[in-house]
Amino acid sequence: MASKKGGGRRLPFDPIEEASRQWGRRWGAVEQMRAVTSLMRAQQIVIGELDELLRPHGLTFARYEALVLLTFSRRGSLPLGKMGERLQVHPTSVTSIVRRLAAAGLVTRVPHPDDGRAVLCEITPAGRELVERATKDLVDADFAVRGLSEDQLRMLWSVLEPLRRSAGDFS
Repeated sequence: MASKKGGGRRLPFDPIEEASRQWGRRWGAVEQMRAVTSLMRAQQIVIGELDELLRPHGLTFARYEALVLLTFSRRGSLPLGKMGERLQVHPTSVTSIVRRLAAAGLVTRVPHPDDGRAVLCEITPAGRELVERATKDLVDADFAVRGLSEDQLRMLWSVLEPLRRSAGDFS
């Protein structure tokens, strides 16, 4: 058997298909179970590859997303609370991400000029440089979704968009 990324061995069958066969003997909602299990496995594959691509830059995908968000902001800075909202992560996660980026010299934490209780996270020139280099590597690797055509990528987005909308990600 050929080996796959991660050191495991390639199975001679699709384990999700087998699980759905077994599942169907006991419970309903086979298509939902198969879709969710496939989605979760795809997420593991993509995040694993993205983190591998970003590791040489000293980044995880979560930290990369934070730097990109700051790059897109008008002033290169955002309050930590707004970063959490836009990244759709818990405030403690934002704090951890920003702490690690600051330790690497990629962002600085500065007092908010208008709100004495708030802290701004501001991207540094080194952070901007790193975003450019890391983004080139991600684009060159098709953001770890190789094997999907442009039409399939659009379809994937359109299939997931209603799920995200119904979860309250946006109105």
